[in-house]
Amino acid sequence: MFYLSLIEHKMLLPPRLLNLPLQDAIKEELQNIFLDKVISKLGLCISIYDIRKIDGGFISPGEGASTYTVEFRMIVFRPFVGEIISAKLKESTADGLRLSLGFFDDINIPAGLIQKPSHRVPDPENRYKVLWVWEFNGEEFFVDGIDEIRFKVISVTYPPTPIEQQGEPFAPMVITFCRDQLMVMV
Repeated sequence: MFYLSLIEHKMLLPPRLLNLPLQDAIKEELQNIFLDKVISKLGLCISIYDIRKIDGGFISPGEGASTYTVEFRMIVFRPFVGEIISAKLKESTADGLRLSLGFFDDINIPAGLIQKPSHRVPDPENRYKVLWVWEFNGEEFFVDGIDEIRFKVISVTYPPTPIEQQGEPFAPMVITFCRDQLMVMV
């Protein structure tokens, strides 16, 4: 689920960071560039682990910032195929479920992939929302956010960035899971 990746990046260090020690200034700029972003084929950037090497410090003509080549390690989130992930319910709608790992809130389970047999009922506390009910051995279990939901990853893809946005938000990392492995832990 989490990997330590070695990355080399050429970057401009803005003059506003020159009052900091070089290592701290570079780390701050790397965090601004990479954190909470998905890098194709690598995953979601979680944290800068350490800086291994800094080269450069040259100022090119016409630029007001020094250029450095930095080698650093970063912690990234990328689930592997076959992994079982536990998440908490963030939102329940007629369209399905939205789950959260705490640091990553964009796991969507469409209604068609919720474990069968299941159905939805109106939420007694909020008339605009629904609750999903899973039926198992003659009992009904409410998917209400108290229990963990586990699912098995069957693929992780990185779709190309669209030139124009259509109506729905773009997902730079898509995690597909197996319907048979979606379960509520009670």
